[in-house]
Amino acid sequence: MIPDQELILRFGTAAAIGLIVGIERGWRERDAAAGSRTAGIRTYALASLLGAVVAALSQSLSSPLVLAAGLVVYAGIFAGFSFAEAREEGTFSVTGAVAGVTVFCLGALCVTGSVTAAAAAGVGMAGLLASRERLHGLLSRLTWRELRSALLLLTMSVIILPLLPDRTLDPFGSVNPREIWVFTVLTGALSYAGYIAIRLAGPARGLAISSLAGGLISSTAITVALARRATADARSGPLAGGAALAGMVSALRGLTLATVVAPSLFAQLAVPVLVGATIFGGSGAYLLSRSKEHTGSGVSDPGNPFDLLPLLLFAAFLAVVAFLGGWMTSQFGSGSIFATAAVFGLADIDVAVLTTARLVGGTLTLDDGAKAVLLSLGVNAAARSVYSFALGSRGFALRLGGITLAAVAAAALAALPLLAT
Repeated sequence: MIPDQELILRFGTAAAIGLIVGIERGWRERDAAAGSRTAGIRTYALASLLGAVVAALSQSLSSPLVLAAGLVVYAGIFAGFSFAEAREEGTFSVTGAVAGVTVFCLGALCVTGSVTAAAAAGVGMAGLLASRERLHGLLSRLTWRELRSALLLLTMSVIILPLLPDRTLDPFGSVNPREIWVFTVLTGALSYAGYIAIRLAGPARGLAISSLAGGLISSTAITVALARRATADARSGPLAGGAALAGMVSALRGLTLATVVAPSLFAQLAVPVLVGATIFGGSGAYLLSRSKEHTGSGVSDPGNPFDLLPLLLFAAFLAVVAFLGGWMTSQFGSGSIFATAAVFGLADIDVAVLTTARLVGGTLTLDDGAKAVLLSLGVNAAARSVYSFALGSRGFALRLGGITLAAVAAAALAALPLLAT
């Protein structure tokens, strides 16, 4: 048995849940004549409290049938009144009836389960009911390709991902199917997020936002996503500009990771990395500013959110890179740091930078560690350019390739004193 004081608090929470939902329902129908609605503020509050009382009776009598019978009776009465109201008004909405049954169940949950979960569900329910116009507006603007891509993304993340083993399958301990699939889902999610940003904020601003955010997560993933979109968009300039911004963020992210793990690397890496990042960022901003001048503030068609086949091919490539990196490490150990940094740089910079930085001061000298980090950053930048040629349009690839060449060359010149040692 629940102590009396705690039971009273649970009853109060149940009533509060119904009150919150009832306020939303009552506000929506505030202009209706008195007595013309099935339920308002008081009814929803009482319905949730009723669910709590019936649940308490069910527990005190040790009979779940009491709660089941109470729910059936209440649902029947509420549905009957809702049906009469709908017939009188000539409507077919069942939202009010579902809301009424839900608050009863949430009230019962306050007694039989988690009060916190019930309260959170009640607030979320009220928010969902209050968002009717916004949700209907979004649905009316949703296209088939957007819905299809969203369902594909949900299938990849909710259904397929949990089924994949979260362990390495190769003898070198490097190929983890779930980690590779997470990166694949991330690439698709970044592509979809960029698509939504472009639709909402316009070509230039949306690209800038999605590219900067994507670069914080994975510059490789966002570059692949932008390259795929460039195949369906004749304006490859702004897309290449977005990829350049992601390259800037990637370089700064690599510098930050290396400095956090091995602070002594900062002095060696700062100048070349900042030089390359400046060229990436300046070029990207220039291409996006030209896009804004030419397209104005209107939102153009941003193409397809993402395609599944290129994502699957990219996942297979990541698996090959991981396998090759694991093999090299097992065969040559830390002595192969430059080769493994280059191999891992083909996919992304995080693994290469973190692995290298951890070895600095131990089996790796400061100069060699800085060289390995710069190598991984350079290989990753070059790899993104190659991916753009393989997956994107010619215009996109040429623009990004030119920017990458300039950035890498400038960074190499700035690193000459280090490379000469």
